[in-house]
Formats: sequence, C-alpha cells, structure tokens
Amino acid sequence: MTDTFHIDVPHTDGDLAVIALFGEFDITAAPAVRARALELIADGHPTLVADLAGVTFCDSSGLGALIGIWRCAKEADGSLTLAAIPDRLRRLLNVTGMDTILPAHASVEAALSARQDNRTSA
Repeated sequence: MTDTFHIDVPHTDGDLAVIALFGEFDITAAPAVRARALELIADGHPTLVADLAGVTFCDSSGLGALIGIWRCAKEADGSLTLAAIPDRLRRLLNVTGMDTILPAHASVEAALSARQDNRTSA
C-alpha cells in the first residue's frame, strides 16, 4: 500500500515560499512537485524551502525533481533549501552527492532563520 502524496504551501513571504511534501515522492508525484514549484517561482517566489518531514519514500524521480527545481530557482535568482529531511532520505542525498549542492536544515524554522540571518548580514 502506498501513501497518498500531497503538496501544501503553508507559507509565502515576498520572494520566499515553503513547499511541504507528504507521502511517497516517486515517479508519479515528481511531475506535480516540479509543476507546483515552477508555479511558485513564476508567481515571484524563487526562494524555496522544501519541507521533507512528511516524505515516506523518495526514488530517483524525486531526486531529479529536486535538482530540476534547484536549477530553475537559481535561474530566477532564487534558491532551493531542504528542511526536515528524514534519515533515509538524508542517506540517499549523501550517497548521490546532492547534499553538497542543496543546503539543508533540521527544520523549516531553522531554514527560515538562516535566511533571515543571511539577509541581515548582507
């Protein structure tokens, strides 16, 4: 039995949006995540925080979607930060080397705080 996948956008503020993912981030869910992230970027939110706390599974399609979102955000002068990464997904990011290009924080709050700290020190 698979987890029903869904996407929430619990927070937007200026150029920032938090996108929360729940369930199995696989080949069937990846296109929807990418499309929603691209909508947010097009709507003026190129700085994204992906809350992954609710992800129960991630395959290569999910990883590919994250890289695609990261690239599109960068092209729009934004960024993609990962937050609340489950242990099994963290291991996958480490093995694939994605942890070296995608910043990550323990929680959404920590990611937002780091962003605020970066803005005040710039």
